Amino acid sequence: MVMKMQSHWVKLPFACFLLMFPLTLLAQSDDAGMWYSVGAEKKIDKKWSVDVEGEFRTRNNFQTADRWSVGLSTDYKLGKGLKASAGYDFLWDNNREKLTYEDDSTTPKKWRPSYWGARHRVHADLTGDMNLGRFNFSLRERWQYTWCPEKSVSRYDFSDEAWENKVIAGKAKHVLRSRFQVEYNIARSKVTPYANVELFNSWQLDKVRYTVGADWKLKKQHLLGLYYRFQTVNGTDEDNDSNKHIIGLSYKFKF
Repeated sequence: MVMKMQSHWVKLPFACFLLMFPLTLLAQSDDAGMWYSVGAEKKIDKKWSVDVEGEFRTRNNFQTADRWSVGLSTDYKLGKGLKASAGYDFLWDNNREKLTYEDDSTTPKKWRPSYWGARHRVHADLTGDMNLGRFNFSLRERWQYTWCPEKSVSRYDFSDEAWENKVIAGKAKHVLRSRFQVEYNIARSKVTPYANVELFNSWQLDKVRYTVGADWKLKKQHLLGLYYRFQTVNGTDEDNDSNKHIIGLSYKFKF
């Protein structure tokens, strides 16, 4: 028994190293950040449950706050291996600064500092899953609608050497997010490893996220998660997103 416990403690730091190793190799060319989340899940009955979650993200190689958010969602089991969900998220984003140049591409024209702004998001999901041996395969399709209200910000005009007000128009965006995931149930273990890939589509492929991670059931009501995620962005993303390496930590309390 002592040998088995020692084996688990040896494997856990090694697994963390494997998750973080790609970041040390690739973060030199792409951005990198941490995503932290804390949530709670309340099971109402055999079919209904409610979730609340708060999240904090960083960017600029872990140095800059990127986003705060809080969300509320509900799940309903339609049948064996089929679940429907719906929810709302309030996002408070740190939008990146923007510098434009004159026609010579070297003389600064206008500079807009970074600013914080709100976004409102609703989503509806349909998730199906099935078990094959110790493997669980799932497919989640999510429709996501995000509304960004109009925002007035300050911008510096180099030609006039003066600050001016710039109104950023409100905008809306529909996205279809498709996520395929595989989990593996390790016998007599509280750790469940998984891997998934998620596609973001809004009339074109906007971005892709590749994730490997593990959930650790500390006790009956406590779930701790650790993952590594690589995100690729197709062209110019409207959300000011970029190619990014992400280390995520999550905690969920179930009651």
